[in-house]
Amino acid sequence: MNRKFSVCMSVYHGDNAAFFKQSIDSLLSQTRKPDEIVLVIDGPVGDEINKVISYFEKSRDYFRAIRLEKNSGHAIARQTGLDAAKYEYIAIMDSDDIAVQDRFEKQMAYIEAHPEVDALGGQIDEFIGEPSNVVGTRIVPLTDAEIKDYLKSRCPMNLVTVMLKKEAVQKAGGYIDWYCEEDYYLWVRMTEQGMTFANLPDNLVNVRVGEEMYQRRGGMRYFKSEAKLQKYMCQHDIISFPRYCYNVAIRLAVQVLMPNSVRGWVFKTFARK
Repeated sequence: MNRKFSVCMSVYHGDNAAFFKQSIDSLLSQTRKPDEIVLVIDGPVGDEINKVISYFEKSRDYFRAIRLEKNSGHAIARQTGLDAAKYEYIAIMDSDDIAVQDRFEKQMAYIEAHPEVDALGGQIDEFIGEPSNVVGTRIVPLTDAEIKDYLKSRCPMNLVTVMLKKEAVQKAGGYIDWYCEEDYYLWVRMTEQGMTFANLPDNLVNVRVGEEMYQRRGGMRYFKSEAKLQKYMCQHDIISFPRYCYNVAIRLAVQVLMPNSVRGWVFKTFARK
């Protein structure tokens, strides 16, 4: 069965227009083309980004742009795109990443063979400058059981690779704001609803990162957000109280007590291949 699918992406004023165009180009050069691309423009953007949007609106009839009056953040932008998408399956894409050319071919082939899967992701390569300059690979587990076990300690899916079943996301409450943890929070709620997960072993998206990306994964606000999510999981019996204490202690050490330079080394050494 040849199922149709949507791609949802958002862009805002802080994005780089050239990177944004490169990202959309990677969608249009897929070996299996999307049936629609829904772009949410999260508040006013500059002339260069508007030129890119205008070009694709005029040249592709399956490219739809939705403009929000003000910058509302990732959660609202993503949910707006999900709500607007026409098709049952929705692929998530970020506005400065590059999809591997056969990403959708591999994902839709898997979904058509395994229609019970509600969220299907894959691996990512992180690069600086050019995609060939890979500085890290984030490996996530493959099976539903492995993913749900991994979720008890860390986020088990690479959001920018994920293809979602729209009905499953809606049943879990949609994409809800949670500082830097919206995707993790969604996987937790989908787990509570008994949804089925899978990840492909392949690299599906090349993710653009900055030199300081690993060091930024810290600070008190970041820690409080993660600790709050761990508390939610404990209160909802996803993790035990000892696991909650352990998870929060590790995050306190890495995200608050550790200097930026050391935190960067820890992420590269233990959180990336």
